[in-house]
Amino acid sequence: MNTDDPGDGVLQPRANPHLSSHEEAEKTLLKAFQAGNLAHAWMICGPKGIGKATLAFRFARYLLSQGGADGGDAGPGLFGDDLAVTDGGGLHVDPASPVFQRVAAGGHADMLTVQRSADPKSGKLRTIISVDDVRGIGGFLNLTSAEGGWRVVVVDAADEMNVNAANAVLKVLEEPPERALLMLVSHNPGRLLPTIRSRCSRLQLRPLAPETVAGLLRDHRPETGPEEAALLADLSEGSIGRALDLAEEGGLDLYEDMISLLDGLPNLDVVALHKFGDRVGKAGADAAFRTVGDLLRGLIARLILFSVNGPQAVPVREADLFRRLNGSSPADRWLDVWDNTNRLLERAGSVNLDRKQVVLNSFLALEDAVRP
Repeated sequence: MNTDDPGDGVLQPRANPHLSSHEEAEKTLLKAFQAGNLAHAWMICGPKGIGKATLAFRFARYLLSQGGADGGDAGPGLFGDDLAVTDGGGLHVDPASPVFQRVAAGGHADMLTVQRSADPKSGKLRTIISVDDVRGIGGFLNLTSAEGGWRVVVVDAADEMNVNAANAVLKVLEEPPERALLMLVSHNPGRLLPTIRSRCSRLQLRPLAPETVAGLLRDHRPETGPEEAALLADLSEGSIGRALDLAEEGGLDLYEDMISLLDGLPNLDVVALHKFGDRVGKAGADAAFRTVGDLLRGLIARLILFSVNGPQAVPVREADLFRRLNGSSPADRWLDVWDNTNRLLERAGSVNLDRKQVVLNSFLALEDAVRP
């Protein structure tokens, strides 16, 4: 699944005409273009699954629909009927227009998308964007536009570039060609080279409001009931992509089982914990293990905030649990638990750790934190 794409059955960013709750970012890009001072490179930042890639492709389509214009007076390009298709306001481009359809199909001559590629030996998607994946960016941007306008590159997600790939992109940023735009989708800009960050204009997108996530869930998964949608919205931390992933991967059932286990603190039900560990740690349960890890991280993070800031909005199933645990340990002890759990889960993904044992150790660390 694409890093900024919400699930099967949901339009991929390159083909999605809809964008929710990022009007200010749209206005920033549109204003820069219309003023004729559009930066040659942009970082679009924020949590996964909130629409960063969707915004990048939305702006790419808009820019490519403007023919040879630098900003308001578009002259006809190679495809004259691509112009004047932005009657929906903002950066909207009519999904029926040829430029929209060519971008959606990955066949626009003036657009290049860089993502993780498949390993030719295993056929599996690589965990990084390699230098081979980005090698063609410089040459592509230096070509003359096939349709008399801009050339656009979207890197999704830039955080996944290895060092060699990042250095290759940096060379492009140091000598940007005319009428060329590079957009870097970034979930964690701190992972990028400081020199890359300094050469890009930055757009920071905020997480979506819970009611927005719940509404999008109902649009994309009409079978989701109101209570389920509300809980998924709370657990997704403002990411529609995350909410859809949780729905598809049985996240609500796993969450309920987690809460039932934690309700037993300070004395976990060891038999039930082992059964849970067997379920999510077995071979072939990759999605369940990843989901439980993300849910556990989020729960502990909310518990830390609850301990520091006092009662606040949390999922209903967590409220009583947090109130009971709040007086049992100081916030710094919960922070230690979060650090240790995060370290365990990251190591499980990078080395061949026993995943069931990782689950057991994570829950037992919570039990130890509660006990005097």
